[in-house]
Amino acid sequence: MAQFLDLADAVEDIVRDGDTVAMEGFTHLIPHAAGHETIRQGRKDLTLIRMTPDIVYDQMIGAGCARKIVFSWGGNPGVGSLHRMREAIEKGWPAPLEAEEHSHAAMANAYEAGAAGLPCAVFRGYLGADLARVNPNIRSVTCPFTGEKLAAVPAIRPDAAVVHAQKADREGNVLIEGIVGVQKEAVLSASRSLVTVEEVVDSFGPRSPNAVVLPSWAVSAIAVVPGGAHPSYAHGYYKRDNAFYKAWDAISRDRDAFTAWIDEHVLKGGPERFAQFVDASMKEGAGA
Repeated sequence: MAQFLDLADAVEDIVRDGDTVAMEGFTHLIPHAAGHETIRQGRKDLTLIRMTPDIVYDQMIGAGCARKIVFSWGGNPGVGSLHRMREAIEKGWPAPLEAEEHSHAAMANAYEAGAAGLPCAVFRGYLGADLARVNPNIRSVTCPFTGEKLAAVPAIRPDAAVVHAQKADREGNVLIEGIVGVQKEAVLSASRSLVTVEEVVDSFGPRSPNAVVLPSWAVSAIAVVPGGAHPSYAHGYYKRDNAFYKAWDAISRDRDAFTAWIDEHVLKGGPERFAQFVDASMKEGAGA
């Protein structure tokens, strides 16, 4: 059953050195506050999994948290490259980074397989693609019924999954509204899970048709972190901070500028530092 913890205690309990960690959220509800707390606690040797790694993983990689990334498409959405991820892969700074690239379809199916307790995902995909030449975890199987050749990838079964959501009720059930990705599957496939939420409510009330509800029994910990998805957006709560995404391109290009930003906006102070970062970013529109 889900425990209600503050963010620092939740990350300390859920995310451990050497873990395979999935921090999911598609376009919005990206768990930035939890990512910052993971950096602040000095986690190392993580295998980071994410369908579309963007700046939260750029920050964690640049801060030295990761040894490997498993992903499908990586970039600063609408802006350009992830410069910290790129330099870690190409130049080994601040530490060498192993990369395992998949298609979106492969990742989505792998999460589904993990949530179902299966060893691998089998699907139609990768026909005519070259990724299998560089990724030994892309293989093929023959359907025993039709003889059709199908793609196969290992199931994703993380040690820890971290997602952000709009609401939890007081029993620990979680409501996600708006665009959804693989948050539910990530949590169900993981050994441990943390959900950060905007607020705790007595009742969800009427649910939107595409709501995703994670029952309390599927969640390890819940932490209340208003603004915890910033600079991504939380449907019904706040908008995407496009100015910060643009500002991040310049910040992340230079090692010294990146290190100074992490020192100032992440490492100084505790979890309350994230709230200060959000407040400053929204006021100044430049993330500084």
